[in-house]
Amino acid sequence: MAIFNNKVILIAGGTGSFGKKFVETILNRYKPKKVIIYSRDEFKQHEMQHQFKDHRNIRFFIGDVRDKDRLRMAFQEVDFVVHAAALKQVPAMEYNPAEAVKTNTLGAMNVIDAAPPNYARTNYLSRAIPIPGRQIRDSAL
Repeated sequence: MAIFNNKVILIAGGTGSFGKKFVETILNRYKPKKVIIYSRDEFKQHEMQHQFKDHRNIRFFIGDVRDKDRLRMAFQEVDFVVHAAALKQVPAMEYNPAEAVKTNTLGAMNVIDAAPPNYARTNYLSRAIPIPGRQIRDSAL
């Protein structure tokens, strides 16, 4: 299956554990036109730049899923959005519940709201919520 070949893929939360593995998988199995790593962690982006230095089709975009305008800017010309941005350490979320809601809930809503109006052209992969557009299961990767 060549679903990601010659496509632009944006991974929100692309420097996290799932995002890094997803990027590695995409680059090993497909020939994407461009892979955009959208993340607020500039240090992890720097590390990934070194890890994937031989791939000229990777771009790094500093941004936070809490910022809908920045998401809109990043989503231009994107074929697939993979939403993997989340806080996942339970003790930290228990201590900072408002931050968990802002990132995990409102961030997911921002990903949906920031999508281009033409849902038929943009596809979404999400491990957490259903989003209008084409859904692809992990096994399809």
